[in-house]
Parts: sequence; structure tokens; C-alpha cells
Amino acid sequence: MESVNIEKIVEKYFEGTTTLQEEATLRNYFTQGNVAPHLQEYQPLFMYFASAQEESYTKTIQLTPKQSQRKNSYWMSIAASVALLVSVFVGKQQYDEYQQKQEAEHLFAELSKGLRLLSTNLQKGEEAVATLYTYEKAVQKVTE
Repeated sequence: MESVNIEKIVEKYFEGTTTLQEEATLRNYFTQGNVAPHLQEYQPLFMYFASAQEESYTKTIQLTPKQSQRKNSYWMSIAASVALLVSVFVGKQQYDEYQQKQEAEHLFAELSKGLRLLSTNLQKGEEAVATLYTYEKAVQKVTE
């Protein structure tokens, strides 16, 4: 009867659903030495857990004190502030250069438009003068 109960608890143990009380029952059963023959394959496992539980670390651990985080954070905040100021200054210069370039391109486009208009009007005037010149030659021929 007891081995059937132990078998059920072992199955639950390997499924990971046992309670602490059931695990203590398994530990006691397998460490007593009076184990059923078909369950003896699990005895070394529980014997290892029992011996591992008794182990302890006896050496002393030397801890080294950390350097002050406050000093490091102070210098890091100063460095971050300087980097921010430099980036703002450089960014402002780049933005101003970009604005000047955009303004120059806009003025160039306006000037080109005005010169094209002037050129078109001069061509019209030249055509009108050519027509007048032709008319004047015709008048001269008639008057001669």
C-alpha cells in the first residue's frame, strides 16, 4: 500500500506538481534504506539531494568596495552637458548655412525668371524693329 502511494508521489514529483510535504515524504522514504525493489532506481537521486542539502561553503568571501558612483555620475553629467552644448552650436551653424543656401537658390530662381522675361520682351522688340526696318526700306524704294 505504501509503495503504491510512493509511486504516485514520484510521478507527481517528476511532473513538478508535488507539495513540500509530499517531497519531504519522498526524501524520508528514500533515505531510510527500506525501499521497494522497483523504486530503487530513484534512491541515488534522492540520496544525492539529501547530501547536497547538507553541503555548505565555509570560505570567506572578500568583497572589494566599489568606487564612488557619485563622482563618476558628476563627471558624466558634465561631459553630457558639454556634448549637448557643442551639438546645439554646430547644429545652429549648419541650420543657418542651410537657410542661406535656400535663400540664395530662391533669389537665383527669381532672377532667372526676371531675365527670361526681359529676354522674351527684347526679342519681341527686336522683331518689331525688324518689321519697322523692312517697312522703312519699302518706303525708301517707293520714294526713290
